[in-house]
Amino acid sequence: MATTVDKVGTPLLSKRLRPRFAIPTITYTLTELTVSQMAKTQKNKATSYHLGQLKAKLAKLKRELLTPSGGGGGAGVGFDVARTGVASVGFIGFPSVGKSTLMSRLTGQHSEAAAYEFTTLTTVPGQVMYNGAKIQILDLPGIIQGAKDGKGRGRQVIAVAKTCHLIFIVLDVNKPLTDKKVIENELEGFGIRINKQPPNIVFRKKEKGGISISSTVPLTHIDNDEIRAVMSEYKITSAEIAIRCDATIDDLIDVLEAKSRRYIPVIYALNKIDSISIEELDLLYRIPNACPISSEHGWNIDELLELMWEKLNLRRVYTKPKGKQPDYTAPVVLRSTACTVEDFCNAIHKTIVDQFKIAIVYGRSVKHQPQRVGLGHELADEDISSSTCLVTSYLTNLSYHKSVLSALRPNHSIKVMTTMQMAGAH
Repeated sequence: MATTVDKVGTPLLSKRLRPRFAIPTITYTLTELTVSQMAKTQKNKATSYHLGQLKAKLAKLKRELLTPSGGGGGAGVGFDVARTGVASVGFIGFPSVGKSTLMSRLTGQHSEAAAYEFTTLTTVPGQVMYNGAKIQILDLPGIIQGAKDGKGRGRQVIAVAKTCHLIFIVLDVNKPLTDKKVIENELEGFGIRINKQPPNIVFRKKEKGGISISSTVPLTHIDNDEIRAVMSEYKITSAEIAIRCDATIDDLIDVLEAKSRRYIPVIYALNKIDSISIEELDLLYRIPNACPISSEHGWNIDELLELMWEKLNLRRVYTKPKGKQPDYTAPVVLRSTACTVEDFCNAIHKTIVDQFKIAIVYGRSVKHQPQRVGLGHELADEDISSSTCLVTSYLTNLSYHKSVLSALRPNHSIKVMTTMQMAGAH
């Protein structure tokens, strides 16, 4: 078959034979050129508009890299798994840092571990029961530098981590800071914002009227020229922007790219502390959000689980038959973002809300003990240092109790109790 060449003799591939990832490769090249141009541009008043445009262009190019037109941005076969439990925790780290050993230590679920790299090739799911909550653990394959750009199937791995409620970045204590910085860069480049909250910026498009910018605090990292440059790059001509924090240009872009951003809490599990001295261990405790452990020997695993519970911010709800003690053996666990009385009812059975009348609540979430509340009332957790704080509610529709719930608790009205700690509740 004859091969077509261009004017200088370079072979040209037919459309059928051209690489599938030609467009992402071009996008990647444009991304590198944009980064290079930004590095060469000195930041001052005269260049702020230009830098704003470059940063916005870079964000758009990165988004195109993460979601190529061919649909290859998903997790892929063998990576994503069916979700169980009330929350999921993903393990991210370089190969051979002890992720699989930690997985086995926490869950009892076998995840193949060996002294060579890339032992885990697919996502291995497991489950840990802690404070009455079923939490799913995902042992993800090891990543390498350049994972966000697709090296070592890194995109598929990070895509699964991006759907988790919490991430454990597992690091080798012999080089924690170096590896920590590299992995953070990989996750940030994939749209994951580590231990951050969404910036307090309100953005609303308008049909006309131009760009309206207001701020409630002094802005030290961004000016109006940069904001208008970003809007211009996104082809936004009319919008209201209210900035309520000392935001950066990256914060503004994150708001515009909200669909591709995820704000996820992270714990740094500093593994293999059995190989370092006490003095070195003291230094590791200075790293924020870190927990030194030894997955092989089981050292400090309890502290890691406590930190996990704190980061997940879960709330337990206990049912209480009338005139009896609460049932602490089978709590209903809610997330802090969905912890209203309605959420609790739906967690038990979705038809309860249809028959709901009122709830009576005791605890920190109400001013009076007890207090009647509705479905929208948000239940509060118990503070560890305080005395036992009970949050109880009952459904007053007796006919509903008889028809639906009597099979579970005959002749009882239903009460619920929520508490973060069971200490003193007995």
